[in-house]
Amino acid sequence: MPEKILKETENKMKHTVEALIKEFASVRSGRANPKMLEKVTVDYYGVDTPISQIASISVPEATQIYIKPYDKSQVSDIEKAIFGANLGVTPSNDGVGVRLSLPPMTEENRKNSAKQIHKMAEDDKVSIRNIRRDAITHYKKMGKASEISEDDLRYYEDEVQELTDKYTSKIDELAKEKEKDIIHV
Repeated sequence: MPEKILKETENKMKHTVEALIKEFASVRSGRANPKMLEKVTVDYYGVDTPISQIASISVPEATQIYIKPYDKSQVSDIEKAIFGANLGVTPSNDGVGVRLSLPPMTEENRKNSAKQIHKMAEDDKVSIRNIRRDAITHYKKMGKASEISEDDLRYYEDEVQELTDKYTSKIDELAKEKEKDIIHV
């Protein structure tokens, strides 16, 4: 049972970091990245559908994204969805697809993106610490119920702390990498 809690704790922390990587991908870094469209959904016959499921997304140039829907009647719906998503870019409809030209990032945009990265990282570090707290609470309950010894309790608390340190440092590394990517001109 204690090993199971440790394994679940590690899985939760791993999923938190994976979710952060996906969130970081949606932050604009100056280069065109199709992942910035992941959260954009289009009304496709009454169902909110991610753009990637109804169109092909390509990057013809470093500052341009081209979205070509599989169904040409969806071009205007895709354009409206991008306007509504407030991505900071203006889509242009060429009748066949939608082109997004990303303007060069200003120093202020870069700083705001870096702040956004730091906030996301800090929120996920809080999540990691909450996962740690929950695991340690489980172990303390097991200790009070005499299901594990005091030595085992200390051992598992140390193991959970090691996992916490490992995943918070991973989050810090990812944030530094993304910030470097954003700040780099």
